[in-house]
Amino acid sequence: MASDAVIGDGTSVWHLAQIREGAHLGHGCVVGRGAYIGPGVAVGDNCKIQNYALVYEPASLADGVFIGPAVVLTNDTYPRAVNPDGSLKSAHDWEPVGVTIKQGASIGARATCVAPVTIGAWATVAAGAVVVKDVPDHALVVGVPARRVGWVGHAGVPLVEVGDDRWRCPATDRMYIEADGLLTEEQQ
Repeated sequence: MASDAVIGDGTSVWHLAQIREGAHLGHGCVVGRGAYIGPGVAVGDNCKIQNYALVYEPASLADGVFIGPAVVLTNDTYPRAVNPDGSLKSAHDWEPVGVTIKQGASIGARATCVAPVTIGAWATVAAGAVVVKDVPDHALVVGVPARRVGWVGHAGVPLVEVGDDRWRCPATDRMYIEADGLLTEEQQ
């Protein structure tokens, strides 16, 4: 772990994890075995980053984000080892771009998020999916490339359509409204 990385109270970092310079992890997080957290990455409170996940800078994870085993958050839109003249690329030869993950979202095992993308709040990216465009709040996305196949609530359980563009969470009974391809929680 880099000496200037900030690790919040109650955060656990397991064996062989690498936390780079300037990374900031919030309170109550768990970083699994062999995970990599890049320089300057920001991780909110109560996040779980599972074994061998690769979180490259400048990723930003909000509170309550779940990163499954072997997930990759990329940071180079046009990756190359060498410049057009054949010289080895250095840190000064490219501009990293990040993946932003909003509150409560979950990224399934071995999924890849190709930067720059934003994963919406409470969304779920299925295991093995490849995300190449932004994912709306509460969306359930699967496949290569990832596409929306449903909606999920705060509990992560697929929502059930009840008619008139309304959806219900079978785990919490919260109600949601779909409009223009977006989902919002119904106000009580």
